[in-house]
Amino acid sequence: MSDTRPRSVSHHAADNLAFIRAAMERSSTFTAVAGAGGVIVGGIGVGAAMVGAMQPTAERWLWTWLCAATLAVPVELVAMARKARRVGLTSSNATAQRFALGIAAPLVAGAAITYALWTTRDFAVMAPTWLVSYGVAVITGGMFSVPVVRATGVGFILVGVAAVLTPVAWRDVWLGGGFGGLHLLCGFYIARYHGG
Repeated sequence: MSDTRPRSVSHHAADNLAFIRAAMERSSTFTAVAGAGGVIVGGIGVGAAMVGAMQPTAERWLWTWLCAATLAVPVELVAMARKARRVGLTSSNATAQRFALGIAAPLVAGAAITYALWTTRDFAVMAPTWLVSYGVAVITGGMFSVPVVRATGVGFILVGVAAVLTPVAWRDVWLGGGFGGLHLLCGFYIARYHGG
């Protein structure tokens, strides 16, 4: 037998607030992308491009870029966590979770392709693979963030296409332009116009 008693106004208000909160989370943007983190990561990218260009073997070139990624990822994560705390976002926030999933899937795919290329000793297409995979990750995650993030993702894909169309000797130029230059530009823009 169902309960036919009228519900109190407070129950209706609580239901309405829960609905409004869920709707706002679905439509909100992830604003914890940190400009300062992007600037630091851009500096790491520029440094890796310079060091990578000097490496005498493809193996050492690969390890240079893997070391740069090992430095850059925690820097960006810490910067995002600090900004998230400052703006009152938590890891349980639905938009933050969608942003993280959007970023993670293409990055995992790029890592798997990199491993396959390394095992077959095909270093020539690693730079375009990284740039395009990262661009897709940034666009996908950027669907839940501010427009400049998506624009940066498009920039990475364009730089990746340029890397495909030019000689392998230019790989560090394109990697430096993408992981260095685009991160610096996006980082400075976010720092100035989106709260640090």
